[in-house]
Amino acid sequence: MARNQNQGKMSREEAGRMGGEATSKKHNKEFYQEIGKKGGEATANSHDKEFYQEIGKKGGDATAESHDKKFYRDIGRKGGRN
Repeated sequence: MARNQNQGKMSREEAGRMGGEATSKKHNKEFYQEIGKKGGEATANSHDKEFYQEIGKKGGDATAESHDKKFYRDIGRKGGRN
């Protein structure tokens, strides 16, 4: 691992990567599911309907830019079946 030229100190990116790797070795799938659930609940408690509408629109716009009509036709056929 290469250290940056900042007096031999690790960069923030390097520290984050190492911390993430250590955490992934220490915890299992259920740990990540639980923290994801807690984060989702906290987000829901601190944001309103307009927040979700805005991020939904941004996601829809990004998807529309990167996919063609065939993509939407295919997912339309997959959905809505009981």
